[in-house]
Amino acid sequence: MTKKIDMAEIKKMLKSGNVIIGTERAIKNLRLGRVQKVLISSNCPAKIEGDINYYAGLSGAETHKLEYPNDELSVICKKPFSISVLALLKGAGK
Repeated sequence: MTKKIDMAEIKKMLKSGNVIIGTERAIKNLRLGRVQKVLISSNCPAKIEGDINYYAGLSGAETHKLEYPNDELSVICKKPFSISVLALLKGAGK
């Protein structure tokens, strides 16, 4: 965790269109080595966070713990459901 990721950077990632929303899809793509960066909400369950960190370590993806809880992250992403994990695919803009 090198730097804090703010709301503007998350919105920029979403506009790129190379973002995966959801734990299961993020883990699947981490296993396939397609993910560059993973964003985890501040109140993500410990087991899920552990799984994400494990697969991110294997694939060489960066993980960032956000200061936003999952309900606030859903508002930022303009989705009607809670979001615990966002994954930025490789080849996407930084």
